[in-house]
Amino acid sequence: MAANDPLARARTLTRLLDSVARVPGTGFRFGLDPLLGLVPGLGDMTGAALSGYLVLLASRHGAPKAVIVRMLGNVAVDTVVGTMPVLGDLFDAGWKSNTRNLALLERHLGQPVSEKPASRVVVWLTILGLVLLGIGAILVAAFLIRVVYDLVTSGRSSAFG
Repeated sequence: MAANDPLARARTLTRLLDSVARVPGTGFRFGLDPLLGLVPGLGDMTGAALSGYLVLLASRHGAPKAVIVRMLGNVAVDTVVGTMPVLGDLFDAGWKSNTRNLALLERHLGQPVSEKPASRVVVWLTILGLVLLGIGAILVAAFLIRVVYDLVTSGRSSAFG
């Protein structure tokens, strides 16, 4: 692994988040991403922030806007669906947005350089997109927690009333 290889850390992070462990007796692999998602709101935001590293790396290395948008879309799907309790975490284990994004990044870096490096505007818009995605994940988690709380408290009062 070369010290200047932009993909070395990306590959390590992707493996850690998407495929570090294997379900015994199967070929199914999963990583920390679905486990982080078990912590409502904060876990999904942490996962989105870690996934954002790949998007920023792609942006810094001049990936076309279409690639950045696809990568942000993968992170958005992972984050939004991941906010659903239990089902979202199972989805995270299968969706593997980081693996998808690493493939997009490797494909981009494997092509001959025909584009200028990403502008600062693209990098900042990418960061803004990731921040908005994190805020959205927190809002969705807060909404779900409120719905569950309302269901539990309305059921409790009728049980003792």
